[in-house]
Amino acid sequence: MSATIANQVTHVIRSDKELREYTEDLLMLSAKAHPTRVEQDLIELLTVLIEHYEAEHHPIPDASPIEVLQYLMEQNGLRQRDLVPQLGSEANVSLILSGKRSLTKEHIAKLSDRFHVSPASFF
Repeated sequence: MSATIANQVTHVIRSDKELREYTEDLLMLSAKAHPTRVEQDLIELLTVLIEHYEAEHHPIPDASPIEVLQYLMEQNGLRQRDLVPQLGSEANVSLILSGKRSLTKEHIAKLSDRFHVSPASFF
């Protein structure tokens, strides 16, 4: 799997189509419980390439991870309970949205997948 991805990552991202493809690869690698060293390097490389493209083509104003999550919820007409599958429980969602608990890597991977955004959006 990762060798295939490594062979595809041969240049900077040049289109939104490539952005989607690289983001899918990043999500797939990030979801692995125990990525190999090569996969960890690919995660880092893909993150840099995605951040570079998004900064140039889809700049996002500075916002905290919670502000990003609240914006995505608002744009998608979601309530706290709608995020239970990604964040674990309504209590956990409430703690995260109030800033009393931070998002974990697992939360970020699940939220990125749900909202079809780069994990970098939450950093």
